Order: sequence, then C-alpha cells, then structure tokens
Amino acid sequence: MKLHEDEVPVDETVVRSLLAAQCPHLSGLPLARAGAGTDNTMFRLGGELLVRVPRTPDKARSLRKEQQWLPRLAPLLSRPVPEPVHAGAPTAEFPLPWSVYRWIDGEPVRPDTVTDWAAFGTDLAAFVRDLHGIDLMGATRTGDLSWYRGGSLSASDGWISEYFAECLAFDDLGLDVAALHRLWRDALALPEPAGPHVWLHGDLRPANLLAAGGGLGAVIDFGALSVGWPDAEHSTVWDLPPLARQAYWAEVGLDEPTWLRARAWAVAVGVSGVAYYRDTYPEFVAECLARLEAVLADAATR
Repeated sequence: MKLHEDEVPVDETVVRSLLAAQCPHLSGLPLARAGAGTDNTMFRLGGELLVRVPRTPDKARSLRKEQQWLPRLAPLLSRPVPEPVHAGAPTAEFPLPWSVYRWIDGEPVRPDTVTDWAAFGTDLAAFVRDLHGIDLMGATRTGDLSWYRGGSLSASDGWISEYFAECLAFDDLGLDVAALHRLWRDALALPEPAGPHVWLHGDLRPANLLAAGGGLGAVIDFGALSVGWPDAEHSTVWDLPPLARQAYWAEVGLDEPTWLRARAWAVAVGVSGVAYYRDTYPEFVAECLARLEAVLADAATR
C-alpha cells in the first residue's frame, strides 16, 4: 500500500537482493514481512533479526540517526530499544539506506496484552524521564535532530491550520473539529516552553511500544529521535486508556501549561493524520480519530 507520493516500492525479492549483496551470511535465513508503518516496512529475518526499509528518501535519514545514536542511548535507558547490527547501503534495486536490527520479543500494546494499565503508564513515564535526563553528548537541535515536535506550537501553526481546514470540510468524521481547533488556538496563546532541550523519542504512540509480561516491555522505532522541548513527547498519552494516562500524569508531575501544550500537540498530530492519510491508511486514521475523541472527552472533564 503506497502512502506517500515519493514512496519507493519494496518487497521480499528486493530485500533478499539487498541481503545477498551486502549481508551474504544472512541471506539464507527465512524472511517474512513483519508489518509496516507510515515510515518503514519491516521484515523478520530468521529468529533474531529485523530488516527495516524506509518508504521515502526523507524517512531514510531517520535510520542513520538510529544507527548513530541508539548504541549510545541504549545503555542509559530502562527498557530495551532497537539495536542496529548492519547499516545497509543503497543499490540499483533499492536506492535508499536500510538497516538490520536485533529482533525484540514482545506483543502489540492492546487490552489483551497489558494487564495493569496504571503500571504501564507509570513505567512509560519512567522511560520518558530517563530519556529526557540523558546528557545530549554534544547533540543540538539542528539537521535531522530538529524534528518539528520538539519546537514551538506557533512554528507549526501554518501547516497545521491547513489540515484543520481540510478536516472541517469533511462531513463524515463524527468529530467536533471546531472544538479541537479551539483547543489548538488556546494553546497558541500560552507562553512558549522555557526549559532546556532534551532527547526526544518523538512518537511514543502504542504502535512504537511493545508489551511483555503484561506491562511495558520495550520502546521501538526511534526514527523521530530529536532534540528539543519535551511538550509533544507527552501528547501520545491520549492514545492510552484513562488509567494509563492518569498514572503517567501523576508520575511526570508537569505543570498545567505544559499539559495544555502537550494536548495541543495531540490534537495537531491527530488532525494532520486524519487529513493526510484519509484515503490511503484507514487503520491509522482510526487511531487518530480515537486519540482526538479521547482529547475531547478529557477536555470536558478538566
């Protein structure tokens, strides 16, 4: 399924050609598609490895970040994260960088794989606190480490407003888009963040978390790794059940303006996801709509 105009197609035949050319010692292992997201397509390689290939040239730069920084961050984190084992080079068959990682056992995060949502929220908050507390090791908010979610709300207002306009024109969402737009506009009036820049995962939605033993097992897909203000990092808690969200809030103990900015980021990412993927990725659109409904329900009680 093609999601982006500049997407580079890939299948098992292409991946096998990459392995044969660059990792011949791995090319005889069983290979099977293991899913796809908005940025990458994954293939399980044997029992212990995962091949990730980017969908677009822009997404390919994310793999380079992981290869450079994850080996340095991993020892300082409380949960397993992807371990790169090979940095693949472009070829005639696939003109983008690609990567091989260690396989991490775990299950998708959902009601039948998480037994204690409050503990899950607490553990996720602890992971975020650990990540944000790691020394920047000379990294700065420049180049590939300057993703928009680590910046200010106002810097994204122009293009986010265009997505709001698209969603307001849809008559079948079953969602109060005008109310969501008010939450976004209200947050724009808040003071901008004033704290130090920190390491950011950038996209801690459930699809990038693994459950194990009924709780948080691992954090995956650091393609949005960046340096910046942490407000948007907290936005994905609206993807979790209320018990997890409340436990996360209690553990991180952020002030009200930070939470309101985080909520605005949750709205912005949800609205842009609905507008951008409306005709190509219905599962992701459903995820975005669920997030936006949770935001509205929560806003009605606060």
